[in-house]
Amino acid sequence: MQDALKAPTRTSARTPRGERALTSDAAAPATPAASVHRSPRATRRRRDDSTECEIDGIRITSARRVIDADSGTRKLELVRYYERAARWILPHLRERPVSLVRAPRGLGGELFFQRHRGRAPLPELTEHEGLDPGHPPLLTIDTARALVSAAQMDVIELHTWNASVGDIERPDRLVFDLDPDPALGWDRMIEAAQRTRALLAELGLESFCKTSGGKGLHIVVPLTPEAGWDDAKAFARAAAQHLASVWPTQITASMGPEHRKKKIFVDYLRNARGASTALAYGVRARPGMGVSVPIDWDELDATTGGAQWTLATIDARFAQIEHADPWAAYGRVRQRLTAELTLSLETGGK
Repeated sequence: MQDALKAPTRTSARTPRGERALTSDAAAPATPAASVHRSPRATRRRRDDSTECEIDGIRITSARRVIDADSGTRKLELVRYYERAARWILPHLRERPVSLVRAPRGLGGELFFQRHRGRAPLPELTEHEGLDPGHPPLLTIDTARALVSAAQMDVIELHTWNASVGDIERPDRLVFDLDPDPALGWDRMIEAAQRTRALLAELGLESFCKTSGGKGLHIVVPLTPEAGWDDAKAFARAAAQHLASVWPTQITASMGPEHRKKKIFVDYLRNARGASTALAYGVRARPGMGVSVPIDWDELDATTGGAQWTLATIDARFAQIEHADPWAAYGRVRQRLTAELTLSLETGGK
């Protein structure tokens, strides 16, 4: 870990300015670019439909504002979701650098992507100095109160790194983002996920699946944090290229719409240092408010799309996983990424 690393500090300040306009799903450093203008303060009331209310000690402003015209979702509904889902979200969020997608004007307005502390700190989020040299502190959301605070600050979507702040140079997971050409049927996505799982299993690696909340699926491989970022990315690239070489008419490892026509792009770039992936049980900042949801591999054939679950339907899913968590074994997996595994893919052997 870098010498510049300092003890994290908890912040408490007012609404920060937005940082950078969001142009794609890819994580990228954010720099201050635009101010976030708050709505005029309304008279405070205590009714559930009030313009202001309080949740977990956090004052929620503009609670009735519609943030997604497609579903009619209001800001208060999003905040309440993150409050009640915190028990499921925090194990995937705590102590991981987080990137924020903020929508001060709702999904119909400009979105901002923020990876570092802005001009003013975000209340309740933890700042980590020195983890990203040359940049302001990285951020983590470590408590339910901090999660509610983020939603109050117009955060809709959360992305996390593949490493924790305690061991930032050694990733503890790999992510393969299966991103389809919109023209493809969902059955092709199911098949691609099964093939990705099979390849990883042949290499001795257990994997887990979740819907992306958007168009595709995420295949997640937990790791004992030993290999560095370059090794993790090299393995992920080799695995994606291997899949593309074996099924060239169905899978591509090349970015760009021209390569993805009637194919599924296996995005391995999520495994670079500083890249991030949509959070498990996190809401996506897209019309319809899809949620990224972990599933059991036995459930894959019954899925219908990457946004199968939305903010409006997710509670039924929570009722199911209360009795059978599809990722219950995730934390017990112990497996290593080695140079031999990457070499076996690059040479065509297994």
